[in-house]
Amino acid sequence: MAALSDTTGAPHARVLGVGAYRPSRVIPNSEVIAAIDSSDEWIQQRSGIKQRRWATPEETIQLMSVEASKQALERAGLTGEQVDCVLVATVSHLLQTPAIATAVAHELGTNQAPAFDISAACAGFCYGMSMAADMVRAGSAKHVLVIGVERLSDLTDVYDRGTAFIFADGAGAVVVGPSDTPGVSPVVWGSDGEHFDLIRQREDWRDVVGGPDKPGSGLMPHLVMQGNPVFRWAVYAMAKVAAEALERAGITADDLDLFVPHQANMRIIDAMAKAMKLPDSVRVARDIADQGNTSAASIPLALDRMIAEGEARSGDTALLIAFGAGLAYAAQVITVP
Repeated sequence: MAALSDTTGAPHARVLGVGAYRPSRVIPNSEVIAAIDSSDEWIQQRSGIKQRRWATPEETIQLMSVEASKQALERAGLTGEQVDCVLVATVSHLLQTPAIATAVAHELGTNQAPAFDISAACAGFCYGMSMAADMVRAGSAKHVLVIGVERLSDLTDVYDRGTAFIFADGAGAVVVGPSDTPGVSPVVWGSDGEHFDLIRQREDWRDVVGGPDKPGSGLMPHLVMQGNPVFRWAVYAMAKVAAEALERAGITADDLDLFVPHQANMRIIDAMAKAMKLPDSVRVARDIADQGNTSAASIPLALDRMIAEGEARSGDTALLIAFGAGLAYAAQVITVP
């Protein structure tokens, strides 16, 4: 029986560069309240959101992904030709196939790098981070580009009082590469399919398109969410996941510099930080106030803002944690590049 050869990679992986793309349209609460019979005060009390970013028709999933990736690559000191794999986390690329990652890989000038999309909703970026670090350590890739990107405005019902003010658009990207010291901790991830229906797409495409015997609605599929159950689940379950992620990283909350959770809701972020008993010294990402909830893009966008505003410094230790439809979740600790 012939013995098969194997590959080995770097001893460790780390984030080499972070990039972001924020759409040009700024939508204040005043532009969404009339359709849902609401107020700016109500939206801010419920979610912490003051405004959000919505993409123009020209700001496509591909354009936003490429622009965020170019920034991440430049900051990592790399070119597209040095990218060995492209992972795109998204739920709002509306083509069933092909994966948008393939077009992004080509536009960035990679050497026909493997590329695929990840559909894990708001947890997608953290899923991609874990996969990228594993690839680097296993030797199947040296530099992996991980992108979180959404155009959730395409899937938002502007008349839905429960979601119209929440969702937004944007892209964030990181380059994961080799390191002599640990820079991405082991992931803690999973899903709780018992609560599959708490966050979901309301219609499937058959309801929209219809057919000879069943005319479609003509409306895009829209996202719906049961807010209160999601709030309770996120605060209780994610505090436990965060504790496990810190344990797997070999650190405690006192060792953290940054907490970068999925930007789902300001109340959830604050309740999670309290449940985790984070020290006052830990700086918490609150990008949602001006960006809105961008699902898979929210963590890299929030991290990029913290770096740009000096809240995050090179070498800082950051806990990333995400949760969303499915209910899928993931958490890991990284070192800021």
